[in-house]
Amino acid sequence: MREIVFDTETTGFEPSDGHRIVEIGCVELVDHFPTGRTLQFYLNPERDIPIESQRVHGLTAEFLADKALFAHVVEEFLEFLGDAPLVIHNASFDIKFINAELKRVGRGPIPLSRAIDTIEIAKRKLPGVRYSLDELCKRFSVDLSARTLHGALLDAQLTAEVYLELIGGRQRGLMLAPVEIAAAATAEMVRAARQRPEKLAPLITAAELEIHAAFVAKELGDKSIWNS
Repeated sequence: MREIVFDTETTGFEPSDGHRIVEIGCVELVDHFPTGRTLQFYLNPERDIPIESQRVHGLTAEFLADKALFAHVVEEFLEFLGDAPLVIHNASFDIKFINAELKRVGRGPIPLSRAIDTIEIAKRKLPGVRYSLDELCKRFSVDLSARTLHGALLDAQLTAEVYLELIGGRQRGLMLAPVEIAAAATAEMVRAARQRPEKLAPLITAAELEIHAAFVAKELGDKSIWNS
């Protein structure tokens, strides 16, 4: 099963107020394991970036001035997503921004039902705790040393680690095989075992065999299993 963990950084909180995406980061999982494939874009938002947002992600209008527009990367972005479920921390926020950008370029929206929200999983599994990405990383001992500022790709990678902890994905490779599979595998190994064309010569000497036989007869008697 293929899943995409993704995150965005933006100029503000509401696309309806004219705020835009300035970074997209994606991480690919297959069968709940990172494949190493990622996708990242810095985007020119075609507007100013409020100082409050700059303090969150550190991205300035000057840095983004020569970066691609969303319209230039939308095909590559959608191709990377494919039809995979989308793992997102606070999914409604990122989906509304992605859909606003898709609408601008005449593309259809991504349904919120396609998203797997790590906050919702955390609420079910860890009632009463704080659900910020930082807090969940600390709870699961996920390394936060690189996160001096928010970043879409870095946050997607951290979200992937938190997601795997929430669903027990890190232990999936340690699960025991079903009994029928294990038995079949054992039988196959037995069938595949190589047999020597000739038996090895015994290491025990004839004299040692005589001593052992005498011991059995004297100490254990005729009913000893050695005589069976």
